[in-house]
Amino acid sequence: MLVRGRVQGVFFRSETRDEAKRRGVRGWVRNLSDGRVEAVFEGEEKEVKALVEFCKRGPPGARISNVDVLLENYTGEFRDFEIRYWYRF
Repeated sequence: MLVRGRVQGVFFRSETRDEAKRRGVRGWVRNLSDGRVEAVFEGEEKEVKALVEFCKRGPPGARISNVDVLLENYTGEFRDFEIRYWYRF
């Protein structure tokens, strides 16, 4: 999933992680260098859909302009939900 809008600097990643953990969803979320947020969710369909809906609203301060969702087959590769970080050197 890719989320566009005002999504960096508004606790989007940490709020998404907290919501995922409440719902038992596994995967990850990270900021991209172009200002978007990217996330991968895995879990019960109902809970994943609820988390996607959360991302369409975002936390207070976020202004979502677009959400692109790509559905893929369940792989079971994630054990938890994490915030991923990237660095440029």
